[in-house]
Amino acid sequence: MKLAVVTGAAQGLGLCTSALLARRGFHLLLLDRQDAGTALAQLRAEGAAAEALCGDIASEPFAAEVAAWVDAHGGAAEVLVNNAGISLIRPAEETTGAEWRRVLEVNLLGPFLLSKALGLQMLARRRGSIVNVASVAGLAAVSHRAAYNASKHGLIGLTRTLAAEWGARGVRVNAVCPGWIKTEMDVEDQGSGAYSDADIIDRVPMARFARPEDVAEAIAFLADSERSAFVNGVSLPVDGGWVADASWESLRLKTRG
Repeated sequence: MKLAVVTGAAQGLGLCTSALLARRGFHLLLLDRQDAGTALAQLRAEGAAAEALCGDIASEPFAAEVAAWVDAHGGAAEVLVNNAGISLIRPAEETTGAEWRRVLEVNLLGPFLLSKALGLQMLARRRGSIVNVASVAGLAAVSHRAAYNASKHGLIGLTRTLAAEWGARGVRVNAVCPGWIKTEMDVEDQGSGAYSDADIIDRVPMARFARPEDVAEAIAFLADSERSAFVNGVSLPVDGGWVADASWESLRLKTRG
């Protein structure tokens, strides 16, 4: 069984990525802290072989439960996609310690725990691919997101470290760094009044939000043991040129003609 484990798979990018990996021939294990029953039914209706576990990825007992499930169903995953994440829009001086800890627990500790638990199984087989979903906020700063920025910078650091430690032992570790994607997280963040569609569209050289499919295709590429066989330790921006463009806004908009 060619197994892919995807976190945050009940909706948004995680669900889109799961559907794409299913079409590429993977059996899926969906992980989410909320019930993934609707996502599971949707994927199965499309012909996917899929199962789901509900739990907190920042919990060591849950990571152990996932590893035990994988061990009982083939011994190791071919692919782990650490997609689950939470956002926090708050000025740094107003961010509480509890808020900071929770963001880093979900966005950084969780990927570490699952990478460790499932990575041990991959290392025993000397093959596997881990793809971490970071962000442009891991490559540059976005104001009022101190905890989120720190978590995504840390996730890129974790990606590079595991790539260095595990590459010679058959396990590749890479990251994607999406720009803003039209998902449920964006709807929630915009609902706080933090930004508008125009704020994002005017900032991106390609003049649009990312689609979940744009990022899912990049994840699937990095997961593929043939197409990206010698790609290890990269943090791939999937951002329409966000981090490449240092233009001021009026100049950026003028280039659109």
